[in-house]
Amino acid sequence: MSESVPYQQLLESLRQAFPQPVSDPVHDGYVVFSMLRALDQVDALKSQAPILGTPCEPDYAKARRERIDVEGRTLEAVIPELVSYLQGMFIWGHPRSQINVVPNPTLASVIGTLLPLLYNPNLCSDESARRFAEAEVRASAMTADLVGYDPSQAGGLFTFGGTGTLLYGVKVGLEKALPGAGQHGVREDAVIVASEQSHYSCLNVANWLGLGQQNVIRVGSNLDNSIRLADLEQALRGILSEGRKIAAIVATMGTTDAFGIDDLRAIDALRRSLAAEFSLPQLPHLHADAVIGWAWSVFNDYDFEENPLAFRGRTVRSLASAQHDIGHLRLADSVGIDFHKTGYAPYSSSLVLFRDYQDFSLIARSRETMPYLYQSGEHHPGMYTLETTRSGCGAMAALANLLLLGKTGYRVLLGHAVEMAEVLRERVESHPNLSVLNGENVGPVTLFRAYPDCVDTFNVKQRERSDRQYRTQLVAHNDYNRRIYQRVHAEALGGHGVTLSLTDCYRQNDFGDPIVALKSYVLSPFADESRMASVVKHVLAAREAVDAEDDVAARAK
Repeated sequence: MSESVPYQQLLESLRQAFPQPVSDPVHDGYVVFSMLRALDQVDALKSQAPILGTPCEPDYAKARRERIDVEGRTLEAVIPELVSYLQGMFIWGHPRSQINVVPNPTLASVIGTLLPLLYNPNLCSDESARRFAEAEVRASAMTADLVGYDPSQAGGLFTFGGTGTLLYGVKVGLEKALPGAGQHGVREDAVIVASEQSHYSCLNVANWLGLGQQNVIRVGSNLDNSIRLADLEQALRGILSEGRKIAAIVATMGTTDAFGIDDLRAIDALRRSLAAEFSLPQLPHLHADAVIGWAWSVFNDYDFEENPLAFRGRTVRSLASAQHDIGHLRLADSVGIDFHKTGYAPYSSSLVLFRDYQDFSLIARSRETMPYLYQSGEHHPGMYTLETTRSGCGAMAALANLLLLGKTGYRVLLGHAVEMAEVLRERVESHPNLSVLNGENVGPVTLFRAYPDCVDTFNVKQRERSDRQYRTQLVAHNDYNRRIYQRVHAEALGGHGVTLSLTDCYRQNDFGDPIVALKSYVLSPFADESRMASVVKHVLAAREAVDAEDDVAARAK
């Protein structure tokens, strides 16, 4: 047994493991040096590959066998242990990394995250957050103005992700539809109405709020992946005719897979018309799930005709088309916004905005239920938030980018992303064995498929969507694209090639069969035309390898 040591002696050394509460130039230098040591070790992992370090797979079995040691380690020993977990991590900002909708954070947003990490504010109240609480209000007001709300009437809060923003929107809508549900429980059915292309978080929210997943009404979509308005009207009429309550209508402003944008203005007009026709006591709550599309609000006052940033013609057309619909966000009662998606901030930085700040009162708790909180200060969002504990990181990261980039900076980043997506589409469309699936959509994401030589790519998409006799071929083509993706992905994990995504169901055909698609999501400011060309190059190389495998298999038969 080791010799016992009074805890006071150990405490003195442990104090060195914390940022000092009073100025200490020597220790402050040690803090900075320690961070630089970690960053130097991370930098050593970089190469020309789109991943950090050596490709490796997580060892979950080994991780489960780990136990805490009796004695701790020095900071110098811990740093390389922590850095080792970056081995094989994708570099989202790499121009060959085009996975889903993950940007690389700006330096300002990283610093915005670091500062609250050092001093640990809790946005529950200004008594525990001080000016970090002010930063949240400031970022909310700036974003409210950006999307078209009156900042003096609107209000927002940062929460745990895009699902969290939707949860708040639907929760407020539920309280409007079933007053007192939070106090007495959900005593009757209430539904969420959304497009079939909407995010699966609608199901999550229905589950967690006790509405039940079966009370999510999914409405059909057009080929541009927007909600089909005639189907929406039919669904809403049916719900209201049955006397059922609507917790929320969810308009998707930029679908995850295809960047489909619902017609928010038409949806708003429809709910108002039906509310009058059915003599509803108040409008059904309209939530805009704009976690991806919100950022295009920076183009609301851009002069597309003059085009001062000199975007290409196709890019201008795409940006203007997206802004035409996203410019109506002000019509929604609440809006979900992810700065960690198209806002170039670290995870997680999600803001839910309400056009009327008083909506928060519908989900507020009484002060008497929290006697140990809110003894000072004047701003207490913890009285209506789901979370008692909320980090200041998301709000500070968002504020950092709003200040750093301004409208022009965001316009440049988004315009470049869309321009690179347009370049990729041109490359894909120029090859007879490749076909763009979401040609009607205008964001930074491109969905496409590869086909064997024998396939007529001019007509195949229509047949896959609507020809019942072609279902066997659809299944075969789905498998063909999965195999191509697996080859491209394996090459990327090896530190070569490009990193793409795959979606198992870009959309269903007329008979409910899924359509698989390769997916390129361009957000990196370092992407260029040569990188877009390499995407096609690597996909075609993988296609040739798959064809060769099939030829060998066919000869073996």
